[in-house]
Amino acid sequence: VQLQASGGGSVQAGGSLKLSCAASAALFSLSGLDWYRQAPGQQRELVASISSTRITNYADSVKGRFTISRDNAKKMLYLQMNNLKAEDTAVYYCKLATWWGQGTQVTVSS
Repeated sequence: VQLQASGGGSVQAGGSLKLSCAASAALFSLSGLDWYRQAPGQQRELVASISSTRITNYADSVKGRFTISRDNAKKMLYLQMNNLKAEDTAVYYCKLATWWGQGTQVTVSS
């Protein structure tokens, strides 16, 4: 399984970014998918998850601002991030089962 995350960048507070994660997994449509993030000096934390039946869950810190979605036909995972805050600055990782993507940097300036 290979996961390739993209879409990170630098934005000002209040801005938006959309992260994408391309997967090579044969059983993509049957798998739960997650977005994690890790800020400098902090532990990696779960940001959002989506099940194979599209049930979603979010960390309290991003509820109402972030939206996780998936496109099974394209084997793509997304994270739409709106109203970004400085504390959202981190490396964001996509995850499928035990496999991790390489991470994409998101930097939010206040």
